[in-house]
Amino acid sequence: MSNPSNATDARPAITTLSEDELAFRDAVYDFAQGEIKPLTQKMDEHAELDKSLLPKLFEMGLMGVESPEKYGGAGGSFFMACLAVEQIGRVDGSVSVLVDVQNTLVTNAFIRWGSEEIKSKYLPKLAREWVGAYALSESTSGSDAFALKLRAEDKGDKWVLNGSKLWITNGKEAGVFIVFANMNPSAGYKGITAFIVEKDFKGFTVGKKEDKLGIRASSTTELLFENCEVPKGNILGEVGKGYKIAIETLNEGRIGIGAQMVGIAQGAYDAAKAYVQSREQFGKPIASFQGVQFQLAEMRVQLEAARLMVYNAARLKDAGQPFIEEAAMAKLFSSRAAEKIASMGIDLFGGNGFTREYPAEKFWRDAKIGQIYEGTSNMQLNTIAKMELTES
Repeated sequence: MSNPSNATDARPAITTLSEDELAFRDAVYDFAQGEIKPLTQKMDEHAELDKSLLPKLFEMGLMGVESPEKYGGAGGSFFMACLAVEQIGRVDGSVSVLVDVQNTLVTNAFIRWGSEEIKSKYLPKLAREWVGAYALSESTSGSDAFALKLRAEDKGDKWVLNGSKLWITNGKEAGVFIVFANMNPSAGYKGITAFIVEKDFKGFTVGKKEDKLGIRASSTTELLFENCEVPKGNILGEVGKGYKIAIETLNEGRIGIGAQMVGIAQGAYDAAKAYVQSREQFGKPIASFQGVQFQLAEMRVQLEAARLMVYNAARLKDAGQPFIEEAAMAKLFSSRAAEKIASMGIDLFGGNGFTREYPAEKFWRDAKIGQIYEGTSNMQLNTIAKMELTES
């Protein structure tokens, strides 16, 4: 595969995969086909993750891809975590986002911002048994991420949290939550602090689960804090520096969502390609008609462009190079491409594409969220424009 240059500053877009990465990618896809695909329709219909999957995801090492081996993780790269998210997304968007949040947001944040004591306590659990969740959004705090109303009070020997969170992925399954609250509202965003909240902490409750259009088996929940008691040492990073953790972690998480969108788009494309080669009209497969061929070609181009942008952003992150603009572009483009490819897939399935007997409509429903969560498309455009206009 060629390595096109970045038009902005000529940094290389490193897109080729090593032998280890190829083997890992293929192993994850085989796992997804064998263990997840048979459950996909049932999970979607019941809007619930099959409980048998979680132990298998941990056993496969997919819940701690980047976590160092000394903490029980796989010791892989951020790029490999994105490969896992992509390959699972080819089969099921719900399981894909569970793995994505676990790796690119929660584990990533613990690795980067946790003290040695915090890492030793939580990373082994996250790699082997606990699902994690990242709790930033509130009813009045979406794109305006720092308009937080969840309050934290210093009670000397503990912190006490009061308020609520909304739209929290993995809320039902999670054993530990990274929760952002403001302990000094008068200081604005500089009062925001990241707290580590375990599911059984006094005063903490997982609230209602949302009934969603897509990624239905992924739990999206409300979190309630009523005098929730958090140990004094359960701070991620520094007091008052939660805004920095939130911004920088989400910059990385957007690449993970881009990988999820590439996976969903690939799944939609694969399904459509197989269908048009088997579906016959006028005595021959519809894949033989030029109009259908052109639609497949358009889908393939969009898919390849999205994958290259996501891989490039992930490689830049792993290389320690600037990647924020590339991450925003990758999420923006891949989410648009996934919805377009999935929609075209429904068209190619014809009437069958509009039924739940075939996979086309689910890929479209799962793709739509990509333009909304972890930063809407408008917020990505805002980031890109700001960075372009402030370049020297």
